[in-house]
Amino acid sequence: MATNRTFTMIKPDAVKDNHIGGILGMIEAGGFRIVELQKVSLTPERAGQFYAVHKERPFYNDLVQYMSSGPIVAAILEKDNAVADFRTLIGATNPANAEEGTIRKKYAKSIEANAVHGSDSDENAQIEGDFYFSK
Repeated sequence: MATNRTFTMIKPDAVKDNHIGGILGMIEAGGFRIVELQKVSLTPERAGQFYAVHKERPFYNDLVQYMSSGPIVAAILEKDNAVADFRTLIGATNPANAEEGTIRKKYAKSIEANAVHGSDSDENAQIEGDFYFSK
């Protein structure tokens, strides 16, 4: 049986508010296995590299500043249909639109401080996971 992987990070707002354990608990309860996990602080340069795809967008500088404002927890998760299932588990980007029982409904403060990132494709999951966990 082939497995599928996705990448997530718990963002600075959720780390600061002590939600790491609660979020990881929801991830595990959702049937995901945590394959890799690390807590790290991003420099503005490193955050800029991660979000380089958004460099031309008006929110890029604010995003880089936010993501380098405190530690994050990066993780690679494993489960069949990991990318799609994780996107369902985290909920809508705007927590006001997120369904009950999702991570963002429970832990996000706003569309900007939305607690977690989740890869949007298998390809991006690989790229994003390698960014944090390549040896």
